[in-house]
Amino acid sequence: MAILEVKDLVVHYGSVRALKGISFEVEEGSITTILGSNGAGKSTLLNTIAGLVSASSGKIYFRGKIISDSIAENNIRMGLCLVPEGKRLFPYLTVVDNLKMGAFIRKDKREIEKDIERIFDRFPVLRGRKKFQAGDLSGGEQQMLAVARGLMAKPKLLMLDEPTMGIAPIIVGKILETIQEIRETGVTIILVEQNISHILDTADKGFVLEQGRLVLEGDTKVLMNNERVREAYLGK
Repeated sequence: MAILEVKDLVVHYGSVRALKGISFEVEEGSITTILGSNGAGKSTLLNTIAGLVSASSGKIYFRGKIISDSIAENNIRMGLCLVPEGKRLFPYLTVVDNLKMGAFIRKDKREIEKDIERIFDRFPVLRGRKKFQAGDLSGGEQQMLAVARGLMAKPKLLMLDEPTMGIAPIIVGKILETIQEIRETGVTIILVEQNISHILDTADKGFVLEQGRLVLEGDTKVLMNNERVREAYLGK
């Protein structure tokens, strides 16, 4: 069953057509990756689904409801959360306060405190940094905090834009392991990444964007063996 359906999505930035009639579905409980070079439209696609960018035409359905014209806050309340590229943390707030900001739509204060403890169980390094300002964390720690903050909204669909960009390989493994664990709790994940070899091992299905168009899609094992994908993203 599809948790997300995108139909004929077109997005303009002024006179530039950034997305050119994108259509795809994301199955509930899956990890789906979106591949593409810089400028292909990956972040634009996620931002449009999240409600941060307006679509020129087309429809977006989340859990059967049209959200094409819905604002980001309403989408978050429905269970759709984006962890944007570049982390976008509040650098002068503590780790704990950043996590609380991720739960801004919630009123269940006791459960919020319990969820913070669960986050610290999942990311022990953050427990040791909980009184630190987010801006004082390492790049890997900031990325963990960005993912953790997204989880505080208790999403049904979590979209991650370049979660391993610019962090140490040992931390990349931890982030990808955590993504798998999040999926096991019932959260559907859309993942935009440039660390292609790892992502194709992590995801169930992949889509390839080129210049705002969807040009390939399929099971990741099939994509791994696609000559076009191997040449473009794996250097093989």
